[in-house]
Amino acid sequence: MNILSAIIVFENLHEVKRLFHWGPIIALTVIGVCSSMAILDSIIWYWPLDTTGGSINFIMLINWTVLILYNYFNAMFVGPGYIPLEWKPENQQDIMYLQFCRLCQGYKAPRSHHCRKCNRCVMKMDHHCPWINNCCGHLNHAYFTSFLLLAPLGCIHAALIFIMTMYTQLYDRISFGWSSVKIDMSAARHIHHPFMPFSIAAFAATLFALGLALGTTIAVGMLFFIQMKVILRNKTSVEAWIEEKAKDRIQYYQTGEDFIFPYDLSSRWENFKQVFTWSGTPIGDGNEWPVHEKCNQYTLTHKKKKSYSPQTFEQWWMYGDKVLNEEQSNAGFRIRGWFPRRCVEKCHYDSANNSASEEKKEQ
Repeated sequence: MNILSAIIVFENLHEVKRLFHWGPIIALTVIGVCSSMAILDSIIWYWPLDTTGGSINFIMLINWTVLILYNYFNAMFVGPGYIPLEWKPENQQDIMYLQFCRLCQGYKAPRSHHCRKCNRCVMKMDHHCPWINNCCGHLNHAYFTSFLLLAPLGCIHAALIFIMTMYTQLYDRISFGWSSVKIDMSAARHIHHPFMPFSIAAFAATLFALGLALGTTIAVGMLFFIQMKVILRNKTSVEAWIEEKAKDRIQYYQTGEDFIFPYDLSSRWENFKQVFTWSGTPIGDGNEWPVHEKCNQYTLTHKKKKSYSPQTFEQWWMYGDKVLNEEQSNAGFRIRGWFPRRCVEKCHYDSANNSASEEKKEQ
């Protein structure tokens, strides 16, 4: 791996402000609590200097913590990569296939989307993640997914340490009666290193850390499987939604089209290598991408434009435009988003065939 890729580069000092957000604060607190408690409990349960197993256990624990923080901070500070402001394609004829972003005053490159939180058009945007207070996209997708893998693995290791520590420390202190169970925490267990007693406070802290570790394993583990599902198909979460809407549109209008996702390279391994590389730098420049032989760079962009007509979302929500009064309409206002299904009416028209004035409003 390139040594330079291991260095977190702060393009501007304001990037440090990403840490002062509820997402990173909670995430780093969970990492800190689980890691510190696991280190302390491993010293109580399996003293690292006495046996080879204890040393390996301790080194692995430190290794998990370093790798988790490395990938977490890279996902946060490397960022997804942004489309330059006022960007235009080199071939001016390609403008007709692209969407114009009013906020960035430029065209959206294929696979890019505007993030309202970051206020920029993001390369190959997957989603905006509050836990890293940044978008997950082209440049940091591998770091983010690696973090999602390493965090549950580290928490599973920490949970085993917590369980074994409580078991070994409470084994000689629990007495069973006919109708009660007593734990004598005042009886110090005979261990080689009594300078770290397992008191009531230590028991409570270990139990709390165990809950955090198990909860993190389940929650983050589910996110990892979701991310791997889209990566192996060379998609993003946004593109999966666009594909669903495109197929829904084809089925509704009975166009008979055979939808082919343009960025699926027909091999899970090839799709995997588009995100994960030995150098740490993903394939592509963020503007042009390898595509299926029957597609072109703008196939999905064209489908995305057609999918902007109101479409059903599950059973209860629909995406579309709010009906405004004449004054607001004349002023060019437009309010779009998800609305309760009971409050909307589905318009049976193809947005690709809208009038030029409507297209102008959209831009």
